[in-house]
Amino acid sequence: MPDTFSAYRPDELGKAGGERVVFTNIPGAPVENRRQLLVKVCWMLLWMVYLFYPVGDLLKGGHAVAATVAGWLALAAFLASYIGLVIFRSMVGRLPRAGDAMAAVMIVISVVTTFGLGTAWLTLFTYSAVAVGVVLPPRFALGGVAVMTLVTGAVGLLSHADRGAIPTIMLSAFLAGAAMTGLQRLVATMRELREARAAVAHLAAAEERLRLSRDLHDLLGHSLSLITLKSELAGRFMDAGKDEAARAQVADIEQVARQSLIDVREAVTGFRRPTLPVELAAARTALAAAQVTLEVSPTLPDAWTGLATEESGALAWALREAVTNIVRHGEGATACTVTADETWEGDGERYAALEITDNGAGPGKSAPGNGLSGLEERLTLVGGRLETGPGERGRGFRLRALVPLRTASAPAPGGR
Repeated sequence: MPDTFSAYRPDELGKAGGERVVFTNIPGAPVENRRQLLVKVCWMLLWMVYLFYPVGDLLKGGHAVAATVAGWLALAAFLASYIGLVIFRSMVGRLPRAGDAMAAVMIVISVVTTFGLGTAWLTLFTYSAVAVGVVLPPRFALGGVAVMTLVTGAVGLLSHADRGAIPTIMLSAFLAGAAMTGLQRLVATMRELREARAAVAHLAAAEERLRLSRDLHDLLGHSLSLITLKSELAGRFMDAGKDEAARAQVADIEQVARQSLIDVREAVTGFRRPTLPVELAAARTALAAAQVTLEVSPTLPDAWTGLATEESGALAWALREAVTNIVRHGEGATACTVTADETWEGDGERYAALEITDNGAGPGKSAPGNGLSGLEERLTLVGGRLETGPGERGRGFRLRALVPLRTASAPAPGGR
């Protein structure tokens, strides 16, 4: 079995954690490695408590040696089929019919051991009902569980089990199988939601690329047409000996070219500028993959809705850089807190402050990297500043980004 399973990967959530190894499974997400599979199998083994009855039957010594050996072998085969069913269902795309075969083996062992070794083995039908709920298609699963419940009752009657215990065993089998059927539908729904989210993100990116290409087409189409026309006029004036007129056309060409370059830069800058809501959604995904709990101030989603574009973009870059640092370098971090507030500075100007802290090992003695240096430059360009250092009581890392609270109509320093 490979260490990393490549089959069925609806999104790239597992990659967001970088160097971390994820030990838990998100419902609807594929098993990524052996550790996750081991965790899943261990959780499933917790439900093997009903095997207490057949195990106790074998330990009592009421059977012949051959029957006891056969019972232990049957129990081992049953357990192996149960675990195998969990494994093959986790490795979607590999031997899809293997799960059906293992469920059939479990049913056969349940019937044979009940007739051969006694009614204590009726409890195996509970797991057989669960297996039926797993392997059958969703539209047939609940009906299959009901049939399996009736089979349990019939086998109990034919094996002369206690009439009072049969309804209890049948109810247990039906409830366990029905619960597994509901769980399978829930997992399928969550998987579809994850795929839909990935598709929406892909479509949004495609729409933004289309918008950018449309803007560039409009900008460059007009500018290049004008440059072509004026170049032809300049050539004609030069042929006619009208040097001053030709020189004027060349000056116009230079001006149009410079303005076109400015327009293209503005279009590309607008395309690349992040926003706080988008970066907050990306932070939730990245930190969840890194097993870091995100706590967001309730006021953050609606904070600074009228903030100028440049200042808002700088805060979004700050959130992105802080989350990237936690995922890559936040050793031991299990929680991240994002808060938003406002403060008055000594110059009498009001500032928006975004603070991100974690409870990891902290920055240590390492110097700031390129990411923090670039972020500080971005904040400086809009008149803001960056504060970094240890968190509360010297634990973790704190990043605080401040930008002037200018509205969208107010120009930033150095603006055109």
